[in-house]
Amino acid sequence: METKVLPAVAAVAASAALFFFGTGLAPIAALAWIAPLPVLLLAPRVGATTAVVAAFLAYLLGTANSWSYFLHSLSIPLPAALLIVVGGAGVFALATLLFRALSRAGRPLLAMLSAPSVWVTALFAASLASPTGVVGTLATTQADVPVVLQLAAITGSWGVEFLVLLVPAAVAACAAPGVATAARLRTGAVMTLAVAAMLTYGFVRLSDVDDHAERLAVVAATEPHWAVDVAGPAGRLLVQSYVDEIAGLPDGIRMVVLPEASFAADEASLPALVEPLSQVARAKGADIVVGALSTENGQRFNTALDIRPGQPSVAYHKWHNGGASNVQSGHELAMPGGIGLAVCMDVNFPDPSRDYARAGARFVAIPASDEDVDGWQHSRAALLRAVENGFSVAWSDQRGLSILADSRGRVLAEAATGGPAPFAVAIADVPAGTGPTFAARFGDWFPWLCAALTLVGLAAAAVRRRPTAGTQSGQPGETRSLRVPLR
Repeated sequence: METKVLPAVAAVAASAALFFFGTGLAPIAALAWIAPLPVLLLAPRVGATTAVVAAFLAYLLGTANSWSYFLHSLSIPLPAALLIVVGGAGVFALATLLFRALSRAGRPLLAMLSAPSVWVTALFAASLASPTGVVGTLATTQADVPVVLQLAAITGSWGVEFLVLLVPAAVAACAAPGVATAARLRTGAVMTLAVAAMLTYGFVRLSDVDDHAERLAVVAATEPHWAVDVAGPAGRLLVQSYVDEIAGLPDGIRMVVLPEASFAADEASLPALVEPLSQVARAKGADIVVGALSTENGQRFNTALDIRPGQPSVAYHKWHNGGASNVQSGHELAMPGGIGLAVCMDVNFPDPSRDYARAGARFVAIPASDEDVDGWQHSRAALLRAVENGFSVAWSDQRGLSILADSRGRVLAEAATGGPAPFAVAIADVPAGTGPTFAARFGDWFPWLCAALTLVGLAAAAVRRRPTAGTQSGQPGETRSLRVPLR
C-alpha cells in the first residue's frame, strides 16, 4: 500500500505546486508546461481511481492561487467560481483518465493527443454556456511569450491551450510502461515536429508587421470611480480633470482611450460629457473613446463613446454584460474611422472581436474595469483576441492594467492604476493590425477538431484489437475486439 500511496502523494504535491505558480493571476509561463507532468507520469502506473483522485486534487489545490480572488470577486458569483474551480479539476481528472487508458493500451500517440483534446473540448463547451465567457486559462499563461501566441492566429487561443498540455502529455506517454519503442519514437517525433512548427511560424510571423503606426494613448484616473453622474459636481470635476490630462498629452496622438463606465449620463446630461471632450479632441486632433453608463429611451447601456473632431459622436453598446439584469446588451458593431469599439467583458467571448476583424478593423479600443488583482490576466485576454484576429488593441483599465499592444501580442506600453500620480498613462506608436487571420475567417474549427479527437480516443480506449491464439503461436489468424478496462 505504502509503495503506491507515496508516489501518488508526491505527484499530487508536485503538480499542485506547479499549477499554483504556473497559472492564475500572475503565472510563471514556463511552469504551466510542466504542471500536468507529475500526475500524467503517475497515471499509467496506478489504478484508475488513484489516477483520477490525484489529478482532481492536484488541479484543485493548484487553483488556491485564485481562491481569495474568487471569494471576493464582484463580477464572478460564488457558485460560478466554485463551478470554475471544481469543474476545471474534474475536466483535468477526466483527461488524465483517458490518457491512462490509452497509455496502458499501448497507444501513446493517441494518449498524447487525448489529454489536451478533452481539455479544449470541455473548455469550449463551457465558453458556449457561460454568461461571463472564459478567461484565465492555460493559454493566458503564455500571454507574455509572443512566439507561442502566434499559434492563435491559426487555431484561436484553443491551439495555445492544446499545445501547453500536449508537451507534458507527450513526455508522459513516451515514459509510460509497456509502450513499444517504435511507438515511443513516433509519439516523440510528432510532439517535436509540432513544437518546431509552432516556433518557426511564431518567429516568422513576429517579423511580419505593418510599418504604418498610429500614436495611441490610454488614460485612467488612479483613484477608482464608477458611473459618476456628469450632471453633478463630482462628475463635472472628473470630466474637467480628464480634459486637462488629455490636453497635456504630447502632440500627434491619434486616439485616447478612457476606462469603462467612467461616467453616467442620459439624453439630457450627455452634452456635459461630450462637449468638453469634443473641444479637447479638436485641440489635440485625436479621437477620444470614453466608457459611460448611458440611459437611452429609458434603457441603460454600458457604452463606449467615440468622440471625433468635427464628427457626431458614435456609441457602441457592450454585447456581454454577464447576465446583469439592469443593463441592456447591444448587438451591433461600431467602427468610427475604421476603429472597432468594445467594452471589457466582450473580450471573454469570440465576438465582437471576430466580427471586427472580418469587417476590416485594424485597431480596437476597449474601455475596461477590473478588480486590481486580475488586471494582468484580463488585459492579456484582450491581447489574445488581438493575436487571434489580427488587430492592435488599446485597453484602458479603471482598476487594473492598461495596455497598448500590436496584433502580434507584443505589449508596447502599459500603466497600472493605484500609483501616486493622479492618472495612469501609457503612450506608444502602435502598428496597424495586419488584417483578419485564418482563425478570424474560419472561427472555432480547432475545438471541433479536438472534440473529434476526443471521440476517437474514447473509442480506442473502449476497444482494442488483440491477436487470437492462432496468431500468438505465429500462424495467421483472426483478431477480435476486447474491452479495455479503465481500472
